[in-house]
Amino acid sequence: MTSLRPFHATDVFKFNPTNLDPLTETYDLNFYFSYLARWPHLFTAAEGPDGTIDGYIMGKLESSPSYYVHSEHYLPFHAHITALTVAPHARRLGLARTLSSCLETSGDEYDAWFVDLFVRASNKVGQALYHGLGYSVFRVVKEYYSDDPTDPTKDSEDAWDMRKRLKRDVHGKHARSDGLKYEVNPEDVW
Repeated sequence: MTSLRPFHATDVFKFNPTNLDPLTETYDLNFYFSYLARWPHLFTAAEGPDGTIDGYIMGKLESSPSYYVHSEHYLPFHAHITALTVAPHARRLGLARTLSSCLETSGDEYDAWFVDLFVRASNKVGQALYHGLGYSVFRVVKEYYSDDPTDPTKDSEDAWDMRKRLKRDVHGKHARSDGLKYEVNPEDVW
């Protein structure tokens, strides 16, 4: 039986089988450790009975800087899913739903407005997962992903900014059903 627990620094030595998936965005070790240092309560591992990492979620709580408050792109206090991944051998067991529910619960506890995430426009599997979890597209971020960090115009891809309302957003101000019609540039996204 898989169990949830806080992600530990030593888990970076065990999560390669989970990360070696073409749909999983991976980062350098400093990035993982910075999340672990700043938001340890929002970084959860799903550990299999044999000690493998069957999945994990990296989350954070944030808002746009105060100087951005008058911008139409200002983001109020919210939770963000930076990474949610489940190893191929552990898929279709509800782990993604369980892990995202943990972050959504934390978002509600901290009185956040919504949970958001970015998913590649070509990642139909991820989009279907998030739609099934109650997320909707809020806007399209044009050319958000660049597969060549030295040349941002090469092989770029749009991202869907998907959101799920939390309890604080009683009137649905931070969700849209027609978000594919709203396009922004990467510099508009904080």
